[in-house]
Amino acid sequence: LDQIPECVQNAFIAIEDERFWTHNGIDIRGIFRAAYTGVLSNLHFSEGASTITQQLIKNNVFTEWVNGESGIEKVKRKIQEQYLALKLEEDVNDKDIILENYLNTINLSNNNLGVQSAAINYFNKDVSELTLSECAVIAAITQNPSKNNPISHPEENLKRRNKVLKNMFDQGYIDQAEY
Repeated sequence: LDQIPECVQNAFIAIEDERFWTHNGIDIRGIFRAAYTGVLSNLHFSEGASTITQQLIKNNVFTEWVNGESGIEKVKRKIQEQYLALKLEEDVNDKDIILENYLNTINLSNNNLGVQSAAINYFNKDVSELTLSECAVIAAITQNPSKNNPISHPEENLKRRNKVLKNMFDQGYIDQAEY
C-alpha cells in the first residue's frame, strides 16, 4: 500500500466507499440509502451499497456470479458478501491490508487487474507517477468497467471522473484549487 499514492487510495474511497475507515465491513447507512432510493424509483435498485470490503469478497470469492442471476440469488449472494465482509474485517483487523488487496485485484477493464496494471496500460507510467486527474480516471472505471473504459468510452469515463473529483473535494481529500 505504501507504493500506491494517497490520491489513488482516496479516489477509490471517495467514489466507492466514503465511510471505509469507520464501518465494520458493511455500511448500514449506505444500505438504507440504496433501499430508500430503490423504493422511490419503483423498486429499481440501481444504487450500490457494497463496501470496498464487500467488493473485495465479491471479486475474489464469488467469481462465478452472473449478471442474469435472479433476485433471490442476488439477495443470497449479498447476504453472504456482508457476512464474509464482517468476518474479514474482524479477522484481519487492518483496513490498510483490505484496501491494498482491493486496489491490487480490482477489475479496471482492458484485462487490468489492479491499479499498477491500469496505470501502465492507460498512462504508460508507474502508479506512483499518476496525476490527480489520472487517479480519478482509473477510479472512475470501477462502477462499470466496460462502460467507463477511458479508451473505448472516454465521454462516460470523463463524467464519472468528474464525480470522483467532486466526491474527493466534498469529502475533504482535495482542496478547491486541486478540484
